[in-house]
This record gives sequence, structure tokens and C-alpha cells, in this order.
Amino acid sequence: MRFMIIVKATAVSEAGGQPDEALMAAMGAYHEELAKAGVLLDATGLKPSSKGWRIHYSGGKRTAIDGPFAETKELIAGYTLIQVRSREEAMEWARRFPAPFGEDAEGEIEVRQLYELEDFEPSPEVDRFRKLDAAKH
Repeated sequence: MRFMIIVKATAVSEAGGQPDEALMAAMGAYHEELAKAGVLLDATGLKPSSKGWRIHYSGGKRTAIDGPFAETKELIAGYTLIQVRSREEAMEWARRFPAPFGEDAEGEIEVRQLYELEDFEPSPEVDRFRKLDAAKH
């Protein structure tokens, strides 16, 4: 089971604020624990939305919209991707996640399970994704 631990953005992260040394040390130690346990798949911070864009789909057309984006609470500042045996194990790891902007700052993480190919009904389209997945390994 794969889960994404999503760090929600704040006004500080959207302004390009960098974590201090104590927070970097806490995040480093946490991610080392994940790696030692063999559950870490990926982890990184994201640059502010001012450095990104969105693609809007409507009426068969695509429109690129440059950031920044106004609703900070809907933005992502970073993520950690883990693979564990159960929802409970994912919850244990999430509870240990360091406060993303420091112990005294407001912050929030969200945890979401990823779809697996087994979650979908068998079909030629799903088989196509399985072949792509097999080619990665």
C-alpha cells in the first residue's frame, strides 16, 4: 500500500521561505528512519506556486495559467511517498512526521492512499499501465 504524506503550503512557504537548520535536521532524521525501515519511496519539497503553472481543461481546450495561486490552503509545499503494509502503519508514520514549519508554527499534513492497478477492473487499458509499470523495473 502506497501513501502520500502531503505537506500543505502556508504563506511563508509560498513566499519562498526556507526551513531552518533545526527543521532540516528533524526532517532528515525522520526520512532516514523511513529509509532504514524500507518504506521510503520518495520525498521532496516543492518550490512556491509562483514558479509553477496549471493547465485548465474546458470545452476540449487547454489553457496554461501561471502561478502564483491565491488559495494557499489548497497548495502543496512538499510530500513524502511511502509504501507500507497497512493503513495503520501509514498512520503511525504520519503521526511521527515533524511539524512541517517548526514546532511553534501553524502547519498541516494530509495523508492520501494511492490507487494501485489492482483497484481497477481488468481491462486492456489497465494491462497497458501494467506493461508500463513492468518496464520501469
